[in-house]
Amino acid sequence: MAETAEEIKARKERERDELYALDISGVEWHGAPGTEAHEERVEIAYLPEGAVAMRSSLDPDTVLRYTEAEWRAFVLGARDGEFDLEQGARGGGPEAGR
Repeated sequence: MAETAEEIKARKERERDELYALDISGVEWHGAPGTEAHEERVEIAYLPEGAVAMRSSLDPDTVLRYTEAEWRAFVLGARDGEFDLEQGARGGGPEAGR
């Protein structure tokens, strides 16, 4: 039997709560290949059950955590170009995206 919308919402909240309750103080952080430890970079750590933690090397105390399904959706979206910026938006600022 398929989950109802309420059951899906409750399951996702439970998964998120369990994920953020994990002690990640001893995880191994990985940066992109070819980057140096002193460079600004995004770092990820692999957590139990396929979950992933992500942080900025400049702000290592702020950590985002993703379930396996969330991370997979992000990676597949990035591969498909879902997050590509418009040609004019690459510079950012108020004129970006016009």
